[in-house]
Amino acid sequence: QVQLEESGGGLVQAGGSLRLSCAASGRTFSSYAMGWFRQAPGKEREFVAAVSWSGGSTYYADSVKGRFTISRDNAKNTMYLQMNSLKPEDTAVYYCAAVSYGPGIYSDYFYDYWGQGTQVTVSS
Repeated sequence: QVQLEESGGGLVQAGGSLRLSCAASGRTFSSYAMGWFRQAPGKEREFVAAVSWSGGSTYYADSVKGRFTISRDNAKNTMYLQMNSLKPEDTAVYYCAAVSYGPGIYSDYFYDYWGQGTQVTVSS
């Protein structure tokens, strides 16, 4: 069992930066690959980024590649999403999630545990 809690969301101007954190409870955090998803009003939840259990491999949606950086610290049971050069279209609720099935890393269908989400709003 893994419990996840996001923090770090807020209101920022376009071009600004935010750093999201996802704190996990449970002894098995390092056994899971982790991901970030987001959902904007009226839209489906979409994949943003993911990181392997070791942190050695990272994966990004094309829309955030080069602007966002995902990382994890297994000693602290925490995952991060550094978001730079933010755009109004990045406005959404951001969720962190844990997945045990590696090939399913891009699809929310395969994720086992989810946080409650944190709001990110980017003003133009």
